[in-house]
Amino acid sequence: MPVFTRFSGSSQPGDGVPEAEDEPAGGEREEGEREATAASGPAPEASRTSLGHRLTRLRTWRTRHPRTARALHLTTTALAAALVLGALLLPNTLPALKAAAFARIPAEAIIGAVVVLALPRRPRLVAAVLYGLGLTALTTVNLLDMGFNEYLGRGFNAALDWDLLPDAQAYVEDTLGGGVATAVTVGAVVLILLVAAVMVAATIRLATVLARHRVRASKGALIAGTVWVTCSALGLTLFGGPIASERGAGALRVHAQRTVESLRDEAAFVKQSKADTFGNTPPGQLLPDLRGKDVIFTFIESYGRSAVEDPIMAPGVDRTLDTSTKALEKAGFAARSGWLTSATYGGSSWLGHSTTMSGLWIDNQRRYRTVSAGDHLTLTKAFQKTGAWDTVGVMPGVQKGWPEEKWYGLDKLYDSRDLGYRGPKFSWSTMPDQYALEAFQRQVHGKKRDKPLMSFVILTSSHQPWAPIPKMVGWDELGDGSVFDAIQKAGNKASDVLTDTTKSREEYGKSIQYSVTSLAQWLERYGTDDTVLVFLGDHQPIARVSGNGASRDVPVSIVAKDPKVLDKVAGWNWTEGLKPDRDAPVWKMDSFRDRFLKAFGSTPHPSKG
Repeated sequence: MPVFTRFSGSSQPGDGVPEAEDEPAGGEREEGEREATAASGPAPEASRTSLGHRLTRLRTWRTRHPRTARALHLTTTALAAALVLGALLLPNTLPALKAAAFARIPAEAIIGAVVVLALPRRPRLVAAVLYGLGLTALTTVNLLDMGFNEYLGRGFNAALDWDLLPDAQAYVEDTLGGGVATAVTVGAVVLILLVAAVMVAATIRLATVLARHRVRASKGALIAGTVWVTCSALGLTLFGGPIASERGAGALRVHAQRTVESLRDEAAFVKQSKADTFGNTPPGQLLPDLRGKDVIFTFIESYGRSAVEDPIMAPGVDRTLDTSTKALEKAGFAARSGWLTSATYGGSSWLGHSTTMSGLWIDNQRRYRTVSAGDHLTLTKAFQKTGAWDTVGVMPGVQKGWPEEKWYGLDKLYDSRDLGYRGPKFSWSTMPDQYALEAFQRQVHGKKRDKPLMSFVILTSSHQPWAPIPKMVGWDELGDGSVFDAIQKAGNKASDVLTDTTKSREEYGKSIQYSVTSLAQWLERYGTDDTVLVFLGDHQPIARVSGNGASRDVPVSIVAKDPKVLDKVAGWNWTEGLKPDRDAPVWKMDSFRDRFLKAFGSTPHPSKG
């Protein structure tokens, strides 16, 4: 019977090759056994005896079952290699996650092999552990990229996006329940730790095997390096991609650059936010052409261009827009509509709200915190600054303290706790839009006051996951919202819609129809000659619904009875009615504030940062 190499301390069997084949002369002690005990230093006598006993049993088993031991060794080594190569070649988007993506030669694997072959035992063990942890970090950011690209249409930003993870956890809790949210959180942590353990074990395994067969491994690394350089120099491709890959290093480099650029951007934005075209405009020169009007700014959650143009969602949404346009015209209202390119996509609605109102491009949480902590003039605050309007916010999605109300210039905020709702939640949405609007009318808009009203209203029924969706009921039947109990119970389950892309798109379209209908009927029912309604979407729905590569455009409409109001925006060339044409003007969302202020007579008096 041949003499096989010894077992390593990790209890991995050998490959059946005589130890002397690739080892230096002198009969070195088996590498795996030494590396297993290197980190802890000299072991107590009892521990040495116990370890020696286990090793003796394993060697005996290996001697008795050489074929099984060899098969096990080859299998575990192959799995370790597959894990390392898979981590190095893993794409960062779901559409790219195909078998062809792994038909590459990663430079990082060749470099890793060269490094461990050049190092003595203990430094080699340290290098293997660090390499495994690096693969864990790479895998984590690639998975985060997949999730962020799927939901927000962009990659993960390590400098900015950690703040969004608690919001994601809160969303899961509101949508699927606290138990599921806890399970997902714990599962994510366990998964990361498991990946780390498996990757480190895999890299240690490969480092040990390479060192044990140093001569053949060195030849293999040389051949692989030569092939990589040749493929890179000649630009050879396979399945539409380069054979010579540096995917892992490239991914980490992109994330590092993204982090550095974000930190630089933050410093520049602080200065930018202090400069304001209307920062020094006297109150009397702000919005003179809207004096006496009740102005309402309303955001409809996830109301994006796809709702109006996608072949699955658009037919129902377009019918709703056409029907609502005709109903409002019959009530004496006219409308003009265009497009705004949102600063966010798929979520983070507050970035869209703040961009529209501030005139600054607020596309991440750091920018939001910076600007909302300052005194940059928001469009809503301009109304408050004049002293000619009472200013209120109606935000059924806010369930706790919201300090930004001061920055928005709101005299009074009505959140989910102030609107008297006693009905069921509809997934994330605390109450149906129809009820929120009726409560706004009952508690705010319908009351007599000395000044006209400027209102900032955020509607939530079209928030993901679009299940269950409320249905319209008689406006006189709304009461405290209990009428929605049966509707909520009969609706779809969030878990059923979340897992079905086609169903998600269909239900999303229905939710937009509901929100638009609620708002249009409210205006038809309660609007006056002095009502001016501006409503728009905050962002497109997630990529799985809006489609990969979809624009960031959202519809925006101005509705009024007084023709003088719409005459002020005639130069905008917006489409008549609530549905903007495909070729209607498209502006960046941060341009809306200044255009609106100028259209209604405001005089610029810049402040400098």
